Amino acid sequence: MAFQQGLSGLDASASQLNTIGNNIANASTVGFKSSNTQFSDLIASAFSSASSAPVGIGTQISRVSQSFTQGNIQSTGNSLDMAINGQGFFRMNNNGNITFTRNGQFQLDKNGYLVDASGSQVTGYPATANGTIVAATPTPIQIPTANLAPTPTSQGTVGVNLDSSSTVPTTTPFNPTDPTTFNNSTSVTVYDSLGNSHIATLYFVLKPPPATASWDTYLTVDGTSVPAVVPPASPTPIGTLGFNSSGALVSPAAAPPLQLGQISVSLPFTNGATTPQAITLGFANSTQYGSPFSVNQLVQNGYTSGQLSGFSTSSTGIIQGNYSNGQSKNLGQVALANFADPQGLQSQGNNQWVETFNSGSALVGAPGSGNLGAIQSGAVEGSNVNLTSQLVDMITAQRNYQANAQTIKTEDQITQTLINLR
Repeated sequence: MAFQQGLSGLDASASQLNTIGNNIANASTVGFKSSNTQFSDLIASAFSSASSAPVGIGTQISRVSQSFTQGNIQSTGNSLDMAINGQGFFRMNNNGNITFTRNGQFQLDKNGYLVDASGSQVTGYPATANGTIVAATPTPIQIPTANLAPTPTSQGTVGVNLDSSSTVPTTTPFNPTDPTTFNNSTSVTVYDSLGNSHIATLYFVLKPPPATASWDTYLTVDGTSVPAVVPPASPTPIGTLGFNSSGALVSPAAAPPLQLGQISVSLPFTNGATTPQAITLGFANSTQYGSPFSVNQLVQNGYTSGQLSGFSTSSTGIIQGNYSNGQSKNLGQVALANFADPQGLQSQGNNQWVETFNSGSALVGAPGSGNLGAIQSGAVEGSNVNLTSQLVDMITAQRNYQANAQTIKTEDQITQTLINLR
């Protein structure tokens, strides 16, 4: 039996060397998972029922298992590259065939699909036109590259402090071109339905006695008074701000649907944009204290159109587009999959696996949910091959191969001795 034992040992050691060689060859392969050769002994079936312990007839490979331990995460600078920190696999669509990978080297193809180097499409959850993620059956992620449509200004928030020691302007009536007719002013950019920008300027005029702690508020857009003025009439305020003895805003009072401090205005445009454009200005954060005029808050919710300038991916796999107008929008979400027994996956090459009966069905979800890992953007997961360990294992496998060859050689010498007996 020594010949058979030695031969099985040679075969097993050769297979182990092949596994080690494959690990070493893929030491720099992104997302590669190293393999380990597992052995079991062989017993002749004729001896299997014997009461005494039989001598085995060699060894065999029982399994080549893969190690799905975490590889080192390496930064790449490519915003579309992704690394999984934790458990899970990217779910890929390869011409209708679903595969799974840990290789997160992705790019956009000519049709805007997020793909790997072989053209397999990354699957996940789409986003609606307003950026809401729809968590349904995963589909190939297609990134829209069209310009972001403009949003006209519909709301503005104004937070100013009007100096309580101010005096009534020396000149009347109010004239936006004459600084002696108003106390203070501030400007903000607003946008129409076409994305064109306009300069909206607010003017604050302290009312004369007997009014107390009241400020008329005027508005011009691109230098034109709102509401429009028909000469010889004077500009009309859009509203009056009133404060109590503590400097807190008390008027305009809440008048549904408007809340405390809100004033509704209509902006007329003649450039083809939607007109009139309704805007609600909120002054609730304004005060009247004994300190100089200051602007503490001045924001509005409109913006012009923007071109897609880059991407970023959150730890939960949400791909966000960044636009030239400073806005951002959710474009989709990458889905991850995990298995009850990843060891049961069948390797397909190209760092791809497919599910089998032994692996169980894929458990699909958003990154960071359940036992699924998180996404790290602009990085990839390196191979988990430990070169030092592999080189030591190679030496051991080489020694085993030599020892089994020596077993065959010794058996041959014994057989030759028997043949030479007379």
